[in-house]
Amino acid sequence: MNKAELIEAVAKSTKQTKTNVEETLNALMAAVQASLVKGDNVQLIGFGTFAVEARAARIGRNPATGKELKIPAKKVAKFKVGSKLKDAVAGSKAKKK
Repeated sequence: MNKAELIEAVAKSTKQTKTNVEETLNALMAAVQASLVKGDNVQLIGFGTFAVEARAARIGRNPATGKELKIPAKKVAKFKVGSKLKDAVAGSKAKKK
């Protein structure tokens, strides 16, 4: 599902216009991004947690040449799945088999 399909599904489910849903989704994504940029976590109980994690600098290898290269330290966004979402996904796989 891409963003347009998500907007359409939410609009249909909530009986709102696609424009309103798109504005809401954009505001949600902007709020999550702003919070992560500040270093704060965003926890949605049952769905999951968005968090920032620091990655240490390390030595990598160019697969084409085999030459070593330095990979600098950086911060990355992570998502940890909440229990309700995890259970829902696990349950849907069991039903398909």
